[in-house]
Amino acid sequence: MTVWQPTDDGHADLSSHDTFAKGAPHNTFARLRAEDTMHWTDWSGGKGFWSITRHADILELNRQFDLVSSAQGIRMEDQTHEEYMARRTFQETDPPEHMKTRIKVAKAFSKPVMAKFEPQVRELCVEILDKALAKGEFDATREIARQLPMRMLGRILGTPDADLPWLVEKGDALIANTDPDFTDHVLDKMETDEFRLMPFNSPAGAELWEYAKELMAEKNRTGDTDGVLHMILQPDKDGEVISEMEFRNFFCLLVAAGNDTTRYSIAAGIQALAHQKELLGQMQEGGAVWDTAADEIIRWATPALYFRRTATRDFELHGKTIRKGDKVLFWWISGNRDETVMDDPMRVDLFRPATQHISFGKGGPHLCLGMHLARLEVRILFEELVKRIKSIEPAGEHRFLRSNFVGGIKELPVSVTPL
Repeated sequence: MTVWQPTDDGHADLSSHDTFAKGAPHNTFARLRAEDTMHWTDWSGGKGFWSITRHADILELNRQFDLVSSAQGIRMEDQTHEEYMARRTFQETDPPEHMKTRIKVAKAFSKPVMAKFEPQVRELCVEILDKALAKGEFDATREIARQLPMRMLGRILGTPDADLPWLVEKGDALIANTDPDFTDHVLDKMETDEFRLMPFNSPAGAELWEYAKELMAEKNRTGDTDGVLHMILQPDKDGEVISEMEFRNFFCLLVAAGNDTTRYSIAAGIQALAHQKELLGQMQEGGAVWDTAADEIIRWATPALYFRRTATRDFELHGKTIRKGDKVLFWWISGNRDETVMDDPMRVDLFRPATQHISFGKGGPHLCLGMHLARLEVRILFEELVKRIKSIEPAGEHRFLRSNFVGGIKELPVSVTPL
């Protein structure tokens, strides 16, 4: 049994969020990889864009930030320069500017530092799983996948546990701002530009900023100044500090991306366990499987479906001419299913070499800052899950996010038989 088969006709509209509400259109991506790897899409919502769908092309262009820049936005939507400057984080900058911010926080998210969180992650996993599995039948996204990143977010940011559900609700409203299940201000249906200078063009950005200011004031009052948030506020080697707007956007990014991407990786892994029966036994046998399982689950999930770049000059690729100013989309979700790189990519292979997937932005300057934490959370969650269950089965249809930017299973009903 396969985990899930796409149902698109091979000619899906990649600009449509509704397309992805049925799951990623992998038949369309497979056709484009084979027939039209530099594919142009006209878009009624703004300027059209090029789609890069092959693994090798994504890797090659991702290294060339001087050719395809992040410094005009990383999403499909068009922005004025004013909007870009108001909303941008270090994700939307190129080296050397990108590195100035990244260096400040990279140590806090390094592999050795993240490894120190392992006891806390395991403790949280045990608590979360014991509570969820006792129900027998439940929504695994809500009861498991959502819980762990949310709780760890509090440990990383130093926020009170009581605030975490609200923070995650606002993070969902930001990053899933095209899904009416998560926000009343659906990006492609809004009739107001009131929030155009807020992160993700969302009122949740304004609410999170007010929260961040109160949080930092309380930390300063109590002398709690050793965390990640204070690191970003320290002067760099030239004595420069980030602006209030940049700090606001960084905080919103941590809340949104730091929670949602790991959540949807965990949900995808649970979906795989429920459909591809051999996976549970492989995990229960342990050993070498844990060297690669987390990366394979993250490959299968690919929660960040694409990142956009903008051409800084004319260039040619595969017989097509990309003009200066054109939007170029790196479809990570397609590169992670490239048949020329991966055997049977529509199946989960827990022993697949971890070096194959590109979910973390492999090879480029924007390599995911939180990748070590993501791997840690995914690995430990599944280590603890498989210790506790004899079987896991689907208990209804799963539902995907309505988003062509963040891919994930927002509802995943399952039933479990405990050991």
